[in-house]
Amino acid sequence: MFQAWVRPDEVYERGRALREEVRPRLHDHAAVGRGRPGAVEFVHASNAARLPELVPLRVGRMIASPFAFFRGSAALMANDLAATPYSGITAQICGDAHAANFGLFGTSEGQIVMDVNDFDETVPGPWEWDLKRLAASLVLAGRDGGISEDGCAKAAGDAVRAYRRTMARLAEMPFLEAWNALADAATISKLKADELLDDFAKAAKKARKNTSRRVAAKWTRQVERDQWRFVENLPVLRHVTGDVARAVTASLGSYVGTLRESRRNLITRYAVADVAFRVVGTGSVGLRNYLVLLHGNEDDALVLQVKQANPSCLAKYLDVPAYEHEGKRVVEGTRLVQAETDILLGWTTVDGRHYIVRQFRNMKGDIDPTALRKDHLDDYGRLAGALLARAHCRSVDPRLVAAYCGDDEEIDQAITRYAVRYADTAEADHAELVAAVKRGELPAEIENRG
Repeated sequence: MFQAWVRPDEVYERGRALREEVRPRLHDHAAVGRGRPGAVEFVHASNAARLPELVPLRVGRMIASPFAFFRGSAALMANDLAATPYSGITAQICGDAHAANFGLFGTSEGQIVMDVNDFDETVPGPWEWDLKRLAASLVLAGRDGGISEDGCAKAAGDAVRAYRRTMARLAEMPFLEAWNALADAATISKLKADELLDDFAKAAKKARKNTSRRVAAKWTRQVERDQWRFVENLPVLRHVTGDVARAVTASLGSYVGTLRESRRNLITRYAVADVAFRVVGTGSVGLRNYLVLLHGNEDDALVLQVKQANPSCLAKYLDVPAYEHEGKRVVEGTRLVQAETDILLGWTTVDGRHYIVRQFRNMKGDIDPTALRKDHLDDYGRLAGALLARAHCRSVDPRLVAAYCGDDEEIDQAITRYAVRYADTAEADHAELVAAVKRGELPAEIENRG
């Protein structure tokens, strides 16, 4: 529905009015929220809906470092943010915008771009929740990498500043240009993040090789003529029973109907060859996740990921309606926020559970924030902050957010101080969990990734 045109200065004035109601400095608030469970209690509760046999693996990953614990505790931070000052501006948020949830992937034209890449928790919510999670994660990532406290705080501050300044630039752009903005090597230069160019180039080079065909070549074998199977790699990749394979395969019929019409003929040219179970990242360990091997023309291979989608851990803290399908929530949130989404992204239902479906490898890559040196972490923070602003501007008027943030450093300083304090809290949570594992209260399986 079209609306009556509003003068830009009227939109800015609404943002400035909200700024006066909730000053940006108020985002420097307490780290711990009301009714907060302890770290051990939280982990026990969050494991309840997961496959019991994978719980020790999840705990083992979470005790690896405070940053690893933080990656698996988005629900705990949502609890802490629930009663904090709110700008009054809602966007479609990632819900888990930590520094490792920004990644590289290929567009349909083969260009390598960077964007937010995890939307399991996406819901409409306060844009500042994403920014606070990003800033705190940069402090933890820097500490993990041995960067000084000043360097960690600077990276967090640079992310907030880049978010604010990028939002201000987007607010002045034609709507279509702001909507279609992509992050590539040229964007890095514009952000004065030149130290990151080598890291981006290395990650992009690896991402270009990260395709379904390469996965099929490494992870599958031909068992007889015209039949291919995944090769087990326990505990990460394993075969499934015939009943599970048939249920997953059958679910792809409804998945096809969730794709944009132009892509339905494409996906149905392929035939299913095999289904396997694969363990996923820290935050999702213990959820059901399947890989589906499909074959097309000659040695043409495609690998789809069918990943369980549970309700967003933020939903209970925000006034959002119940979703009829959690996979649909994730897909629609992704399509709204990402500049360019996987052309095969859709959703389905398997045995009553909700799932998203996407390409398992689509020239995907990443830059590990814990491995970056000081200057590089600053640059990474600026890039991530700019990407987050671009992501948010697709669901909220950037003029409104820009006016709220203002042209001074009040919000930069407030969120930076909060981020350092929250990183301290995450470190204490991590220590509590490690101590519980040592006492034998929680089983932990340590992976050998060498």
